[in-house]
Order: sequence, then C-alpha cells, then structure tokens
Amino acid sequence: MTIRPEDIENPELYGHLVGAVQPRPIALASTVDGQGRVNLSPFSFFNVFSAKPPILVFSPVRRGRDGTVKDTLNNVTEHAEVVINIVNYDIVQQMSLSSTEYETGVDEFVKAGLTAVKSDVIKPPRVAESPVQFECKVIDINELGENGGAGSLVICEVVCIHIDDQILDDENVIDPFKIDTVARMGGNWYCRSKDAMFEVAKPSRNHGVGVDALPEHARNSDTLTGNDLGKLGNLHEIPDDDEVLAFAKAENFQHLETKQKHSKAKELIAKNQIADAWKILLS
Repeated sequence: MTIRPEDIENPELYGHLVGAVQPRPIALASTVDGQGRVNLSPFSFFNVFSAKPPILVFSPVRRGRDGTVKDTLNNVTEHAEVVINIVNYDIVQQMSLSSTEYETGVDEFVKAGLTAVKSDVIKPPRVAESPVQFECKVIDINELGENGGAGSLVICEVVCIHIDDQILDDENVIDPFKIDTVARMGGNWYCRSKDAMFEVAKPSRNHGVGVDALPEHARNSDTLTGNDLGKLGNLHEIPDDDEVLAFAKAENFQHLETKQKHSKAKELIAKNQIADAWKILLS
C-alpha cells in the first residue's frame, strides 16, 4: 500500500503514523495557567533531543474535530514552565485517566488520584509517583499548523531532575528493569519495557568489518537472518586462515555442506560465539 497524505482523511493518516512509529515514550506533563490552576496530561509525541543543554520536546496536537488547542499548550504559552514526569507501569492507568478532557480548571491530579509535590525550581508541581521528574523551562514553542491534527513542538530545557533512588543500580545508573517504563503503541495498546527488552551490542569501537566482508554464500543465505549478518559484521577482525583451519579440524567441520555450515553458524551466533561462526563460514 502506498499513500500520499493529502489523499486520506486525518483520522486514517493519524492511525498510520502512530501505528508505525512505536513504541513511543510518554511525557506526563504538569503545567499551570496564568491563574495558577494546575493541569496534568500525557503526550506520546515526546523524546529527548539534547544533553548539553538538556532538552526535551513534546507535542500537544490540535483536536481533530475542530482544530482547537489543549490546555497544556495554552498553559505553557501563558506560563513557560512544565514538569515532564516519566510514566511507568505502576501509574499507567492513572496516566490514562488524566488524559480525559475535563473542563478547563479541573485538577487532573485529583481526578487521577496522583500526588502533587512542590517543585524545587519552577511553579508547576511534580507527580510524586513518577520514577523520574524533569523540571523544565519552556524555551520555544514551534507551531506546525492550525488544522486539526497539527502539532506544536514544546521545546523544554531541563533545570532540575528528581530520580527515585529505588530505580538505581549499584552504580547509581537507572536500571531499565527497575524503572519499568511503559510506551504508547497504536490504538488502545501500550507496551511494558521490562517485559520487552533485549540487548544489542553497540558497534565495535574498532570498526566492525561489515556484512560485505562475509563470503557471498553467507550474505545470500536462506538460513542466516539480517540480524545474524549484522552480528557477524560487527566483528572487528576476520579470523585468519590458520585459525579457520585449526577450528575446522578440531570441530570436524571440514566436510559440511554450505547449508549445514549456515545452520551451525546460526547456532553459534545465538550463543554469541561470533568469531567461531565466522570460522565455520570461512572453512
């Protein structure tokens, strides 16, 4: 299916966008208006964009039915401060409840049963139950359009960070299992990071040799997947002929057919024995 955005209605376009760009982290944004009234609302058009200076960006989207803006955007326009509270599994249902379109002036902290805590630097309160809370100054708001579905990039500089000690490991680094964040998928779906995590080794600092260095039969294998090839390509040094020969003799792989070599290599890759997988493919 090929689509040009101008050829479909906003709801369908929105569905394709959020159905494909996922999982998306969630910013539970607490703000105050010009009268000091508190608002709390979640946004999954959100991420971190800089570390020095520390910049977070989230995007409230205009309502599709009439193009009006949400209270959060009005609030940060009137009072350029926001706390971005990170959402974990323990508060996902309360976060969802806070997304309800209550009347302006209704305190979603109260409606969602979340605890408002005084911030150290800015006026909007923090969510006590959130594992990490970023106090931010809003430094720019970039309007992307005036139609229903148009977003506004709210660019925030972090001025204070609060981290629950219970989510830290022994080296005072945030443990991804302990923080247990949730992320937005399409429709009514979310995902829980603790149940979905897997490790991918970062590219070798010595530069991986690349998939193109593999023998052609390996690159075109029906057995080895793209992920398998990626792991092989991350090895920083190809085994030499003597290593290959010694390994083949020791493991008695000299007489294997090509497809059998691919299967054996795949088994070794699964065990993270990448150099040995190379030796089989080169034998």
